[in-house]
Amino acid sequence: MHRRGVGAGAIAKRKLAEAKYKERGTVMAEDQLAQMSKQLEMFKTHLEEFASKHKQEIRKSSQFRVQFQDMCATIGVDPLASGKGFWSEMLGVGDFYYELGVQIIEVCLALKHRNGGLITLDELHQRVLKGRGKFAQDVSQDDLIRAIKKLKSLGNGFSIIPVGGRYLVQSVPAELNMDHTVVLQIAEKNGYVTVSEIKSSLKWDTERTNQVLEHLLKEGLAWIDKQAPEESQYWLPALFSDLYSQDVTPEEADESLQ
Repeated sequence: MHRRGVGAGAIAKRKLAEAKYKERGTVMAEDQLAQMSKQLEMFKTHLEEFASKHKQEIRKSSQFRVQFQDMCATIGVDPLASGKGFWSEMLGVGDFYYELGVQIIEVCLALKHRNGGLITLDELHQRVLKGRGKFAQDVSQDDLIRAIKKLKSLGNGFSIIPVGGRYLVQSVPAELNMDHTVVLQIAEKNGYVTVSEIKSSLKWDTERTNQVLEHLLKEGLAWIDKQAPEESQYWLPALFSDLYSQDVTPEEADESLQ
């Protein structure tokens, strides 16, 4: 039996149906987008109302401030994006983080001659709190991290380096690559490293190991103790808490390592 081919009319009907489905899909997508935009605006309105109601808690409580920042992030709102506008006027968060940024810079500059511009976030937190006094607003490490990220806009001087279970804050424009970071991780345990320790842990050759250590020495991030019992020890002041927590001069610190 001869099979009939598909006629022009059937093809036209199919194309018309496909066009209608496509049009309907476009309309549905536009409706969903409009609904999502409406919901987002509603969320922002509620967030502003929440901020107005709890602005004192946001200003005074570091824990409350972290929770508020997380709420903002879920809907793409950054209260620190601009120094002007609703958030700055309502909460004063722009001024708060600007003031905190200035204090961070002051602490880092004061300690640069000892640690070469590298300090643990824990130490920075303690010193900022001490400088602010007991009657000032509470400041958390999360606040410090946010303020440091804003300081990045001033140039490449400030950055945060994860090292093992802690963070290091770099306040000088020294270039640290992955090799330097790995060596910092090894030094985290004792506050110092040796050539043999690096070669054993990372399976590096002597040339690569020395290049990394010489760079750390050149940038002032490490000190060398050539009178150690077995081989030279490369101390990282930022990781050696007993050293930089005391009010000693660099010369006295050098003597304490000998």
